[in-house]
Amino acid sequence: MLREYDRKLITEDGAEYLGYGFGASKEAVLELVFNTSPVGYQEILSDPSYTDQAVVMTYPLIGNYGMCADDYETETPTIGALVVREYNDEPSNFRAEESLGSVMKRYGIPGISGLDTRKLNRSIRDLGSRKALITSADTPLEKGLSIIRSTSLPKDAVSRVSSKEIKTYTAADLGVKSLRNDTGGLAPKVVLIDCGAKQNILRSLLARSCQVTVVPWNTDSETILSMEPDGVMLSNGPGDPTDVPETIATVKALIGKLPIFGICLGHQILSLAYGAKTYKLLFGHRGGNHPVRDLLTGRIEITSQNHSYAVDEASLEGTGLSVTHRNILDNTVEGVACLPDLAFSVQYHPESSPGPQDSTYLFDRFLNYMEAQYAEAD
Repeated sequence: MLREYDRKLITEDGAEYLGYGFGASKEAVLELVFNTSPVGYQEILSDPSYTDQAVVMTYPLIGNYGMCADDYETETPTIGALVVREYNDEPSNFRAEESLGSVMKRYGIPGISGLDTRKLNRSIRDLGSRKALITSADTPLEKGLSIIRSTSLPKDAVSRVSSKEIKTYTAADLGVKSLRNDTGGLAPKVVLIDCGAKQNILRSLLARSCQVTVVPWNTDSETILSMEPDGVMLSNGPGDPTDVPETIATVKALIGKLPIFGICLGHQILSLAYGAKTYKLLFGHRGGNHPVRDLLTGRIEITSQNHSYAVDEASLEGTGLSVTHRNILDNTVEGVACLPDLAFSVQYHPESSPGPQDSTYLFDRFLNYMEAQYAEAD
């Protein structure tokens, strides 16, 4: 006997998709996006960059290897929802500690399965990311569209997911094994401005013998400079970069005073701090196999990406920033740098886990910049 549909997804253009609920059963209006990664749903679920977004997975089977405490990117997931073709609630994996659905239910994250994700993802590619409602299967279409029209997507995602206090970490605090045996006793002090940072950014810095102080998104430059850091890291995070003018102002005040490395939202914030502009992509970049060319070496990197916004290349003129990396698929800007200021950033995720490891050298570049500045100061 066929199971009766109990949930529905309605898009703002009037399309309906019937399916089965898992996770939390709450109703929600969210931004509809897709991710092409065949693995890594736990990291996607726990990546703060997906706050207020319903992520449609293009890979058809989700949940089959369960959830493991070691693989979270944040302690409290804030993703809007997961939309999948087939959901597996009985994981088969020696590392699995609980099911995906049970985690989603605990954190109030709705899920819907059983719908045609190929058709839905094609509509996102054709029409772009847009609002959608996850609701009961018996919600009338007109009522659902009325709810969508009357609901605005929030603009305060960064403030909700950022750290609320200043905290310093060493490798021993998180049990991170050092990748370097030649530090000469140096432990560069890094301030990580948390706009929704993935844990693996912190782990990647700690593995390189850094001492990392995580500060909230709206921490001012005076406070950061008083910590006497050797460098500043700008994290990833959710939403429109222009929604965080406080962070942009902080970065602007730090430029030229110490090395700066930005990732994803941090890349956009650094560009805005230099006077460039950003714009929203039709459907964004989300997946683990985006090819990017390093314009300095000609080398092709396979990268993990998750963003809706990009830097406007024309607006870089006169800012002091130059393009260092470019997306091969659509020619968008994937990296910028101002070498005299020891400032650089990339739109993709060199700390990706799981995912390609082609770009981890960027953390070593940041370390080299800090150590070069340290040597110059001596």
